[in-house]
Amino acid sequence: MTTDFQTAREALGARLRELRAEAGLDGKALADLLDWQPSKVSRLQNGKQTPDRADLSAWAHALGRPEVEPELHGLLATLDMKQRHRSWRRQLAGGHRGRQEIAVRQTEATAMIRGLEVSRVPGLFQTPEYARVTFDANAEFRGIPATTEAAVEKRMRRQESLYDPEKTFRFLLCEAALYHRSCPVDVMAEQLDRLYNLVGQRRIELGILPFGAQLRRSPAHGFWIYDRRLVIVETISEELWLTGDEDVQLYERAWEWLAEAAEYGPPARRLIGRARASLDLA
Repeated sequence: MTTDFQTAREALGARLRELRAEAGLDGKALADLLDWQPSKVSRLQNGKQTPDRADLSAWAHALGRPEVEPELHGLLATLDMKQRHRSWRRQLAGGHRGRQEIAVRQTEATAMIRGLEVSRVPGLFQTPEYARVTFDANAEFRGIPATTEAAVEKRMRRQESLYDPEKTFRFLLCEAALYHRSCPVDVMAEQLDRLYNLVGQRRIELGILPFGAQLRRSPAHGFWIYDRRLVIVETISEELWLTGDEDVQLYERAWEWLAEAAEYGPPARRLIGRARASLDLA
């Protein structure tokens, strides 16, 4: 079974491979620059060996890219699954691209993802323009490099999993997320159209929690459940990666209680359509 440690290591390796390719070098040429065996370069960029900080610093400097050193060190920090609290400052030191690669790998390793979003559209369902605005705003907020185009490309690549017959996606979206608009009105209109068309698709269950619904538990914050092995919770300053059985079961119960009050199928479409009609496109 693929572990979260291995998933994160493969994501780091993919970033190393990407940097090498951008520099126009093959593995042997980079190994010569570093005075390493070519097999070490191969193992690192294919996620078969865990680098240390010195390895990553050497990689960045050999490619003439010292500015990516903090990004690589941040990705290395995510390998330790004992570290439940993952600082955004460290993870996003080099921009969003590396964290999006981890998201791609996590999705590839998961058969069922359940999620709750309170005030935004889940990344798996975002249009490229909605994602672009989201990444730009977050980069400005955190004062990090704007690797927006690369991050959008990886987010769109992640969405290919929506059409994988071996995967299931069950998401809950608070109705407020249909109205909270952090993007231009035409971008929001296109995004709502996409949500409308996702309702009822095979292997995708999208439920809307309507205003005024009676809830057994209020949705305090968003969270994603990967199979029954991992829960990821985002806060402003950090991510929580929860793997304990009690934590996973608690979030499963929260998701199930909220799902009881959600609208699905045609009623969900009506709620999305109402939000779409409220937009002033004049």
